[in-house]
Amino acid sequence: MNTTDNDIELHQRLSAPDATIRRIALLELSDWAGDEHAPLFIDALRDTDASVRAEAARALEGYESPAGVAGLALLLSDPDQGVRQAAAQSLSEIKHPDSAQVLLPHLTHGDAGVKTAILRAVRELRSPHSYTPALAALADGDAAVRREAVAVLGYLKHPDALPALTTLVGADPDAEVRRAAVGAVGYGVGDDAAAALLNALRDPVWQVREEAATTIGKLPLARDGANLAAVASALMAALDDSYWQIRLRAARSLGRLRYAGALPALLPVLAHPISNLRKEAALALGEIGDATALPALEPVAADPDPEVRKAARLALEQIHAAARSQ
Repeated sequence: MNTTDNDIELHQRLSAPDATIRRIALLELSDWAGDEHAPLFIDALRDTDASVRAEAARALEGYESPAGVAGLALLLSDPDQGVRQAAAQSLSEIKHPDSAQVLLPHLTHGDAGVKTAILRAVRELRSPHSYTPALAALADGDAAVRREAVAVLGYLKHPDALPALTTLVGADPDAEVRRAAVGAVGYGVGDDAAAALLNALRDPVWQVREEAATTIGKLPLARDGANLAAVASALMAALDDSYWQIRLRAARSLGRLRYAGALPALLPVLAHPISNLRKEAALALGEIGDATALPALEPVAADPDPEVRKAARLALEQIHAAARSQ
């Protein structure tokens, strides 16, 4: 058959009474179709059979036309769970920033699943149009919606969003929302961001404390600022947390901050029975670059764990290099 005959045969199969034939036709079409066939998939989003709608939704993952995005958004409230999941997955792969303006009006939907999927889809688009709807969604009654709204604002890094995000860090009743908010305020510069993270280091849920210990190390703190001393002091206290994961993150952040005053707290960690903690303490000391750590670091170069030995050798090289540059 020539191309025309193939097209005729394809259209016949896409309109066949048997849903299985229609679905297989879509599946085959998705293997070789170009942009010109997108309307066929968009039409199939309205098929009476759920398996056909799901197949069409999966096929539209590579297309970013407004009609395709709008069709997928409508499927987020499809009665079939498999169709909803396929639509949400395809929307999450949309990369064109203009798609945000097509998707955001659907945040008025009453279903939390729809709103969650929309926010997840627009998150990485970093569209400025997402800011106001995401900010409003922080007050949503559903924790999953709030969590995705936090993620959108974290990607946007809009300074005006910081007050709302820092409030969530300490006030949201859902631990996963608090954890997401902790990570999102890492771009903050002012006292409020630092204060919120310090409070999060005392959160009753250890995963929130772990996120706080990680995010604090990313703050752009002035080398001689009061915030640096306060933050470093809190991280040193976190080296005694009951969860080793938090102690590890605290050591890593102390290294990132290059706070020389942390040496008395970090040096004992070089002898900790958990090798990952010994490794992080060595790396942190190397980042700090203070020569007074050399006597404690040199024996660690013979640690029984190869990763710890490697970290110690690297730290020794960093400290010697720092001394030569002075």
